[in-house]
Amino acid sequence: QVQLEESGGGLVQAGGSLRLSCTASGRTFSDYYMGWFRQASGKERDFVARITWSGDNTYYADSVKGRFTISKDNAKNTVYLQMNSLKPGDTAVYYCAARRAGTVSYAYWGQGTQVTVSS
Repeated sequence: QVQLEESGGGLVQAGGSLRLSCTASGRTFSDYYMGWFRQASGKERDFVARITWSGDNTYYADSVKGRFTISKDNAKNTVYLQMNSLKPGDTAVYYCAARRAGTVSYAYWGQGTQVTVSS
């Protein structure tokens, strides 16, 4: 059974930093893309960033480029999202997700972790 478990959310002041973690289990993810998404209250879920599990190819939404960094630790089966220079507009539930290479949809999702940025 595939499981993605996020952690690291919380309350931070504008300009601060947080690091989210996503630990994956239940299968081999070597041919998967790992992504972070977020959903603010009353809004649709948006793409934030993704990384290839087998390499270091990364891609970011324009809204977070230069402030957020996605990375991974293969030995720990964990993907990270380092978030710096946080803004109130970054407030959302952040989700980790996995998509097999060559497919369009993310098949596996975590339960989400709340990030709240106060002004």
